[in-house]
Amino acid sequence: MNRFNVRKVAVLGAGVMGAQIAAHLVNVRVPVVLFDLPAKEGPANGVALKALEGLKKLKPSPIGVADELSLITPANYGEHLDLLAGCDLVIEAIAERMDWKQALYAQVAAHIAPHAIVASNTSGLSIGALAQALPEALRPRFCGIHFFNPPRYMQLVELIPTADTDAGILDALETFATRTLGKGVVRAKDTPNFIANRVGIAGMLSTMQEAQRYGLGFDLVDDLTGKKLGRASSGTFRTADVVGLDTMAHVIRTMQETLGPGRTEDPFHASYATPPVLAGLIAAGALGQKTKAGFFKKVGKDILRLDPATQQYVPAGAKAEPIIDRILKKPAAERLKLLRESSHPQAQFLWAILRNAFHYAAVHLASIADSAREVDLAMRWGFGMKQGPFELWQEAGWAQVAQWVAEDIAAGKALSDAPLPGWVSAGPVAERGGVHTPEGSWSAAEGRFVPRSTLPVYARQRFPERLGGEGGEDPRKAGTELLKNEEARLWTPDGQVLVLSLTGKMHLIGDGVLDALERGLDEAERGHAGLVIWSPDEPFSAGANLEALLPVFMKQGAKGIEPVVRRLQELVLRLRHAQVPTVAAIRGMALGGGCELAVACARRVAHLESYVGLVEVGVGLIPGGGGLTYIARRAAEQALAAGSTDWLAFLKDGFLAAAMAKVGTSALESRQLGYLLPEDVVIAHRDELLHVALQQVHAMAEANWRPPVERLFPVAGREGIATIQAQLVGMRDGGLITAHDLHLGLQIAQVVCGGDVDAGSLVSERYLMTLERQRFCALLEHPKTQARVMSLLQGGGRPVRN
Repeated sequence: MNRFNVRKVAVLGAGVMGAQIAAHLVNVRVPVVLFDLPAKEGPANGVALKALEGLKKLKPSPIGVADELSLITPANYGEHLDLLAGCDLVIEAIAERMDWKQALYAQVAAHIAPHAIVASNTSGLSIGALAQALPEALRPRFCGIHFFNPPRYMQLVELIPTADTDAGILDALETFATRTLGKGVVRAKDTPNFIANRVGIAGMLSTMQEAQRYGLGFDLVDDLTGKKLGRASSGTFRTADVVGLDTMAHVIRTMQETLGPGRTEDPFHASYATPPVLAGLIAAGALGQKTKAGFFKKVGKDILRLDPATQQYVPAGAKAEPIIDRILKKPAAERLKLLRESSHPQAQFLWAILRNAFHYAAVHLASIADSAREVDLAMRWGFGMKQGPFELWQEAGWAQVAQWVAEDIAAGKALSDAPLPGWVSAGPVAERGGVHTPEGSWSAAEGRFVPRSTLPVYARQRFPERLGGEGGEDPRKAGTELLKNEEARLWTPDGQVLVLSLTGKMHLIGDGVLDALERGLDEAERGHAGLVIWSPDEPFSAGANLEALLPVFMKQGAKGIEPVVRRLQELVLRLRHAQVPTVAAIRGMALGGGCELAVACARRVAHLESYVGLVEVGVGLIPGGGGLTYIARRAAEQALAAGSTDWLAFLKDGFLAAAMAKVGTSALESRQLGYLLPEDVVIAHRDELLHVALQQVHAMAEANWRPPVERLFPVAGREGIATIQAQLVGMRDGGLITAHDLHLGLQIAQVVCGGDVDAGSLVSERYLMTLERQRFCALLEHPKTQARVMSLLQGGGRPVRN
């Protein structure tokens, strides 16, 4: 297999996108040379250096851990073009000016390595036109690579070839972007704004126009077009603020200039007019989140919205009418029918924007995308939609929705009088009831259903993200099932490795999970290669199911809870010392009991966006399932490895992580906190998690893996407890923690230090777990803990601080 090895990347342009692309590259351990213009004052690399400092201040953070920024080398075009020769991939990410980009290409072309791929991170400029500035020898290795902002978190990357781009180069870049960067790759045609921005911005313009037509405020529109509609929670106008109103205006301007009469004819061109309110905000310098004012403005803790009539900011918070909320919870076919037939302005508005989306996507499919798959995935991954327009249309009933859209076009209600394409109502799509089938998705350009990519990288995705109508193996029913209850499913994909999938709400740990874990360990040790704990969706686990324990506590008090905690501890110990390899495949949150299950496994495979921590103090408790025992044992192992008897020095970080409920904001930070170990595997693509976890089990089994031997280990003892207590008292007296926080911290200290024993005393895991269990159950009787627990169960926001 020919492999494109990316040892180092050059990013040209240290602006918002360039710097964040560089940050994401180093998140996955790819070194970067970050270029920009020589600074006019100070160090020549000042522009790139300032960008690196800016990365540390951005929220959400573009970097997994700040230490990784050392993998970025700042550079400037005046002095360091020779560094390009050592780069396998060059990503240009300067401002959206064709002349600037072409001038830069002319400057750097001679310094690029003969094998390197060159790609432009443009959001909509013609890739073919950009290529004209490159030497002919470079053009086969040039394409567009469009990241979405912020690059670390947004799934979508669009790859756009020119007529000269070598097919193998595009395959290599798609493989790199998928496996190494963890992206969902969509190949787009070289048309203005490509797929996601073309369809997405047209949809936002449609929403703004229909909102004005129906007299709906920005806050109400965002409530209607957010999660209730299966879209990003930021809705429409808040999304525009986050993206930047100037950025949005640039994308709109590209559509206006390239899709008008005399150019690429677009029957929707009239709808690309810049909304007056958007133009006014830009003229006033209110560009959205970056300037702290746009359609919305935050004043103190209050969110205000712009009133277009008065040009003043007024209180926001309008919500959809209850009847609309009820409609939006109906199945797709009934939902769209009710919206279309209702006389309520909010319903009419919603039908209008959905109809416009269906109409637009159908008319433009042939020109912008290879198939409907690319459109729907681009809208999922780039605009946070639960379903793309074709998916929703198909689910709601293809023929019926097509008829409704056609009637509205004929009645002059649509944005354009362009008819729906013929393939919508006649031929294979009409016969199959939609554009997505098990054979593939509809290509309007080719007139056939096109299957998914067969690139080898996709063989690593056992359960890739599927579109409605595609079919494919359902991870909730796949393989051979051994056990299924309301909380968990035990199954095997290959007859060799068992998989425990958590299926309850937030994948909370209750009796059902423990039953399945016990059965899984029995079966695995009886005749399987190992056990993987994996679920097809997030989170890994949000912890113990406290709500399920409430009736037991109300009837029997802490005495009724003690056997449940004991059983969890016994299974955690058994998991740690299982006679077969055990692997936790972590994606999303692994909190509390979820963290305890993960650290008990022989190994962890974690998606980059994994957030791991012991958070029990937030509800007035301490970890009770072996989490504190893990911290104490790891500290002892590290101290012994270092030849030190300063047990407390190695315990400090673990204690603070538990006492302050620290959660890693990435798998990389979770490793720094000690919840992931150096030998654990971090992967970038969430759909590869199960594949890699299974491979880890097979590799460990083939290497004759043996479980850790139960050993005694030293603890910090009463001296450690006294030191920690003094520090906690100081924090309380300084107003940093509450009296109950101090009490909780002291309970944690007593466990991780081993209780009332001398420093250096040898203890067992079972001994420490007994301390954990006793203190956990005692806290259940504490009124302040009960107040925190009840606040959580009643749906409170932030934890009670008492």
